[in-house]
Amino acid sequence: MASSNMFRRVLNLSLILSSLLFAMNCRGSVAAAGFTNETDRQALLAFKDLIQEDPLAVLSSWNDSLHFCEWKGVKCDLQHQRVTALQLVSQNLGGSVSPQIGRLTFLREIFLNNNSFHGTIPPDIGQLFHLKILSLYNNSFQDLGLTLPNLKRLYLGDNEFSGSFPPSMANASGLLLLDVSSNDFAGPIPTNLGNLRYLEVLGLNENRFGSNKPDDLSFIASLTNCTNLRNLIFFENQFGGVLPGSIANLSSKLEILWLRSNKISGSIPQEIGNLNNLYFLSIDHNMISGSIPESIGKLSKLQQLRIVDNNISGKIPPSIGNITGLSFVAAAANKLVGRSNRLTGVIPEQVIGISSLSIGLYLDLNELTGPIPSEVGNLKNLGALSIRGNKLTGEIPSALGSCQVLEYLDLQGNFLDGAIPSSLDQLKGIQQLDLSQNNLSGQIPEFLGKLRLMRLNLSHNMFEGEVPKVGVFNNISAFSVVGKNMKLCGGIQPLHLPACPIKFSKKNKRAFPDKMIPLIIIPPIVLLLGSLFLIFYGLKKSQQRTSSASLLENQYQKITYAELLHATNEFSPSNLIGEGRYGSVYKGSLNSGEHIVAVKILKLQERGANKSFVAECDMVRILRHRNLIKIITVCSSLDFNGKDFKALVFEFMPNGSLDSWLHPTQAEEQGLNLNLVKRLGIAIDVASALDYIHHHCETIICHRDLKPSNVLLDGDLCAHVGDFGLARFLSANTNLSNNAHSKYGMGEEVSTEADMYSYGIMLLEMFTGKRPTDNMFIDNFSLHNYVKFALPDRVMEIVDSTIILEELEGLNKNRRGEGEFAKLKSCLESILQLGVICSAELPHERMDSGNVVKELHRITKDYNE
Repeated sequence: MASSNMFRRVLNLSLILSSLLFAMNCRGSVAAAGFTNETDRQALLAFKDLIQEDPLAVLSSWNDSLHFCEWKGVKCDLQHQRVTALQLVSQNLGGSVSPQIGRLTFLREIFLNNNSFHGTIPPDIGQLFHLKILSLYNNSFQDLGLTLPNLKRLYLGDNEFSGSFPPSMANASGLLLLDVSSNDFAGPIPTNLGNLRYLEVLGLNENRFGSNKPDDLSFIASLTNCTNLRNLIFFENQFGGVLPGSIANLSSKLEILWLRSNKISGSIPQEIGNLNNLYFLSIDHNMISGSIPESIGKLSKLQQLRIVDNNISGKIPPSIGNITGLSFVAAAANKLVGRSNRLTGVIPEQVIGISSLSIGLYLDLNELTGPIPSEVGNLKNLGALSIRGNKLTGEIPSALGSCQVLEYLDLQGNFLDGAIPSSLDQLKGIQQLDLSQNNLSGQIPEFLGKLRLMRLNLSHNMFEGEVPKVGVFNNISAFSVVGKNMKLCGGIQPLHLPACPIKFSKKNKRAFPDKMIPLIIIPPIVLLLGSLFLIFYGLKKSQQRTSSASLLENQYQKITYAELLHATNEFSPSNLIGEGRYGSVYKGSLNSGEHIVAVKILKLQERGANKSFVAECDMVRILRHRNLIKIITVCSSLDFNGKDFKALVFEFMPNGSLDSWLHPTQAEEQGLNLNLVKRLGIAIDVASALDYIHHHCETIICHRDLKPSNVLLDGDLCAHVGDFGLARFLSANTNLSNNAHSKYGMGEEVSTEADMYSYGIMLLEMFTGKRPTDNMFIDNFSLHNYVKFALPDRVMEIVDSTIILEELEGLNKNRRGEGEFAKLKSCLESILQLGVICSAELPHERMDSGNVVKELHRITKDYNE
């Protein structure tokens, strides 16, 4: 799914930018004979008549009370008032497309993607001489039959087309983009596809093209006529045969070559180096054999190389060191994940020393020999290094300590010896470390317990001495020391290791019994005192919890359990508007419906819920800011069954959470659209709230759970930060740049910088439309890295498409040109750069909340001028 998502992103922005920039510069043309404004109106009504499903009432505006140019989804030429675009994207429309659409003779763009249209694409569309863009992907169309000689971009992906590739496609000689991905097409690709000499993007992926025959890839030779081809994508098909040498004769402009998951054999042609603009090469999961050609080093712009799961053998060519922009390599050469390859020889210094590597370097499960080069220390930006399952020898180089961004290090299954170098204590970001199945010796360093490790495997080595008891060594499920480590002792009890001997000098042997007396007497005394303290502390905390709620109850109007029961219609599921770990939020009505509120009912059966309630009471009691959720009252009582009941009553936010606007369900999609200016306003609101709790309260407060679902929007789409159940107070002398292990904001201790990390990720989510948990973010590839690597050149490819659609539509209506488009691009680049800075790996590199507010105001001002 990650491959499909990435491909869809490539096509999405190509669609949006090309189509709307074209529309910006469009002007009216002379009306075709016999067709008038009334013809357009009648054709639109005929289109509406065949719509069988319109759950969002999108077409309700298509009536005589409005001019048809004002109907939702209809765009007209300002001069002639003729329909130039039909834009009904993601509206849950169902039905078939009326042949009358062919009477909209001024039509230049049709966007019907992400709906439920079915049946045949009417051949009448072929009469639309001005039509340049036809986007129908993600519907259920089943039949083609189009002749569109003037079409520039055709999106037919994610439908139910089947059968062979339509040969008539080759007659659309002006096509720049052709996408037929994710259908059920089968059979060969016609060689006359080369007639599309202006083609820039060809998407054939996720079909059943090919038949595992030797001539399956013969069509590639014809594509050499497409001298502007930038993207050739046909992963997940059934193409067989040898990878033809003609692939190296494709356009010198080629940027993406994506052939994964087919049945392609042969070797990588030496001439591959001719494709000097290539930045993404994927031939993984095929049957490619032979060696990696030396000429691969000529691909100077390459960023990702994926050759996983083939039959490649031989040495890694040192020429790969010439590719100074590489960030990811999988299978053999710089960032390798060669899981079924047979790469041999030593790791070239030129390869392991490429400082641009950032996502990861995977060379595992090959037959690499020799030591790990000390040049590994140049990989200062590397997130993951895996060289497991090879035949590497020598000691772990101390230079590895320079890789301070490293989160994942796997050297398991080699022949490495010596001690763990002390320099590894510099790996402040390390989360997973596997050194198992080597010949390492010496003591296990104490500093490993002070790192941020979530997983540690030291099994099957020859370590000796005491096992530490700090950090990761306190969690038996997080580390392992089994196997040949027979001389280990101590550690936590579940290890069942022998106790370490107590060493005494001969001089002190006679004093031994006297010294043992305190060891026998003191523990019971300490245990008794500790028990008394815990009892006293528990009583004190109980009193504090009661007083926190009591203070709030005295501060605000009191409310009873019965009143809240009535206000929420007995906590009816129909009133439920939110659900969290510690509580459920209901819409309630107080004072006979005069006052709408949000009632958060604590799930007291959940461990930590009561603590969350106390924390939230402590916070909301002292917080007063326009961008924080306003508390109305609190209830700490018993329900009708005599059980504890706790609730917080807040001001109701009619526009729900930011999360529901960024990622609406199908039922919510109608009307849920935030344009650029609104998103900027929300970003400023949230940053202002953080600035207040970080710098303008008597005591510094850290929110610790900032995310879109905890940002609520009022009737004016002003943002209010809520849910302070995990918030904590900080003393003034707290070290705010602590890297200690904890559970939020890149694993840091409670700090304002950790809040800023969460804010940075939320900012990136707001403007890319991608959750940080999206399936595409795997193998240490995160939302932060996704944006960071796209800046500044590819910013328009990663921005949420709805933002660009909205803004460019405005530019088109106001007849503003390229200068305004450049301003839009600059604005989005500045916002995303700010998000990257705020979510930086190292806390001290993140921007302070006050400066974020100033920077966002500057960006907004520059864009509005």
